[in-house]
This record gives sequence, C-alpha cells and structure tokens, in this order.
Amino acid sequence: MTRAEGFDVYAEDLSVGDRYEFGHHRVAEAELVDFASMWDPQPFHTDVEAAADHGFGGLIASGLHTLAIYQRLLVRRIDGRWKVIAGRKITEVVFVSPVRPGDVLSGSLAVTEVSLDDRGRGRITSDAEVVNDAGVVVLTVTAVMFLRRRGG
Repeated sequence: MTRAEGFDVYAEDLSVGDRYEFGHHRVAEAELVDFASMWDPQPFHTDVEAAADHGFGGLIASGLHTLAIYQRLLVRRIDGRWKVIAGRKITEVVFVSPVRPGDVLSGSLAVTEVSLDDRGRGRITSDAEVVNDAGVVVLTVTAVMFLRRRGG
C-alpha cells in the first residue's frame, strides 16, 4: 500500500519506488481463442490440433491479448482514482513466457520516474510485470502516462 492508497492520485502524489499490486485474471481457453480469432488469427492461438504441433506444444495466448490483460489489470487497480490525462507511450514490451489456457495472471507496477511540468500535469514512467500463477514472468512493460496535477 502506498501513501496515495484510497484517495484521488495526482501526479505529485506519486514518488519513484511506489509500487501497486494488480488483481488477478484467469485466462479461459475460450477467451484466448476468441481474442486470437478476432485480432491475431494464427493457428497456435486458435486451433488446438495445430498448436499441439507448434513449438510451444499447445495453445498460447496472443501477445496482444496478454498486453490487453495487463491494461485491464492496471485500469482496475487504479480504479479511476488516478487522474490520468492519457497514456503517452509504451517504450518497451517484452513477451517473456507464453500464456496458456487456465493461467491466472497478476502482477505489479512500479513508478520509476515522476516529472512535473508547468502545464498542470506530470509525466509518470513505470515498469510493470505480469506473472502467471506459478510465479513465472510472462510480460514486462515500460510505459509513460500523463496525470493531472492538483489545481492543473
């Protein structure tokens, strides 16, 4: 828990080293296949038989799906309390390990940079990681967002 827990969070409320734990999301096989069928229709994401013969030995989630789950976990964690103006950029995304049907994903975000400006906002850089229920890191993300400043 950080000092900003439970209150509106403005840019100046965040400090380097603040850490936020995410909730959990179970990846159902149907969800994995449905997402990939729509957005990344490669056989190792959509076809059980084809995936069995692929290098991963079974169905795996699309990296884009894993990234979308990270976003959902993040947004649910900050729950409208963070006074976000917009995401600025994702500077790095690493798909470390495959996500499989039945995996339960969670993770955390750490604030790595806070830069306040005179335009009523702050630029926040964060490093996040998503892990499965075995504790294996499946995704790392470095991102930048803008948050409002008080009175800004």
